[in-house]
Amino acid sequence: MTSVSAKKDRYGLLLTTSSANSADSYVEGLDLLLEQGYGADEKFQQAIEWDPGFAIALSGLAIMELLQGKTSQALERSKNAIQLAKSATMREQRHCKIVDHFVSGKGTDALSLLKEQLNEYPLDALMLRLANRLYMLGCSGAGVTNFPNELFALLQGIESDYGNDWAFQGQYAFAHHEMGMLSESLDLAEKSLLSRPTSGWASHSVAHVYFETGNHITGGEFLGSWLEGYDKRAPFHVHLSWHQALFELAQGRHLNATRIYEEDIRPSVKERSAMSLQDSASLAWRMKIYEGYNPSFNVEEIKDQAAPAADTPGPAFRDAHAALAFCVAGNTELSNKLTSRLIELSNTGDSLVREITLPLVRGIDAFASKSYDDAVNYLEPVFPQLARIGGSHAQREVFEDTLLAAYLFSGQYEKGQEMLDSRLKKRASVRDSFWLGKLQSETNQNAIAASNLESVRNRWNDADSNSQETRTLSQLL
Repeated sequence: MTSVSAKKDRYGLLLTTSSANSADSYVEGLDLLLEQGYGADEKFQQAIEWDPGFAIALSGLAIMELLQGKTSQALERSKNAIQLAKSATMREQRHCKIVDHFVSGKGTDALSLLKEQLNEYPLDALMLRLANRLYMLGCSGAGVTNFPNELFALLQGIESDYGNDWAFQGQYAFAHHEMGMLSESLDLAEKSLLSRPTSGWASHSVAHVYFETGNHITGGEFLGSWLEGYDKRAPFHVHLSWHQALFELAQGRHLNATRIYEEDIRPSVKERSAMSLQDSASLAWRMKIYEGYNPSFNVEEIKDQAAPAADTPGPAFRDAHAALAFCVAGNTELSNKLTSRLIELSNTGDSLVREITLPLVRGIDAFASKSYDDAVNYLEPVFPQLARIGGSHAQREVFEDTLLAAYLFSGQYEKGQEMLDSRLKKRASVRDSFWLGKLQSETNQNAIAASNLESVRNRWNDADSNSQETRTLSQLL
């Protein structure tokens, strides 16, 4: 029989357990989960071993199992936690119910109840991580149009409750850079790292800020150094390696990006589940767009990683990346199955699928088939509300790149130049400057094209000498 112990979590919230050791293990596991460190699941398991009736520890383990792709185990664990929580505090009961909604894919229900929880218990810190995850997945199907604003407002409303807590600062940093508040984001993330240097979540936000400001050299140096001390088994290692690969690509170093993929992202080496599909698929697709042909690594593995999306319901964010995987592998059978499934959902009244996911997938399909005018027609209407699929801006940029490339390949240069000018006003980008120089050459703006391309050559002085981009740059000059 469990009872409320005098032990509390790090935020002063009571924990219903008969074991002080169990409570200590849970607190350690929670911090590891909040920082995206390795070993949170082991700590939650230890807490359960000390006290098998500790409901909230079972919920924590359920989250970790879900993120590891162990869906059936996570579901069983979360259901068990709800039953055990009947003898726990009201806070823990609702906590376990929210986790169960999350694990069960009921994103809208989870988010609604989560807001109630934070209103009453703002220091239930695990809820902040779930809120981020739910918004990033398009609320598991709900598709919140202005999720960056909603996430920011949610955290802003409880900022005073957390003070200088490192975990909150890391979360708040993410919300800031998705709102375009980059200097504030960097300040929060750096403060978080001063208190918790091992925080993968805070380092993640630092990487985002450098990406969004076009500071790829400094970003790559920071992240490359930080990753040296980060456990390769940690849940964020694949994703942070993806960020590092993007820094390399931005500098025209495809070989380095390929090496990072092979060592730290590749599904057969690191993570076979759909949880890292966004990293492997988007990197392969970017390299295909930039170089004009598939990357040298095995794209069939990415297709296999995405295969469940062809006939299994899931978040819009996953479906969009599955489309990239199927198209980069040239698998029309799986692409057609995914499209057919989405058409059925659209016909049943799913507005997110009808307005966003289906045209996005069709646009990717058309681009892969070199039907660039069709790609533009499908993709263009999606972009005013692309945030509805979830993901960060850095992740959604792959779809922006696809539309931009479709403009250029279809000869819609005016639209392409407008998009490039808009992007370059926001941040520096050597590749965007390269694309702009190519466009200017195609439209007989020879003097400004020459100046632009010469600047690209100076900034890409360490780029791969044999890449298609570098060869094209030399030809144009």
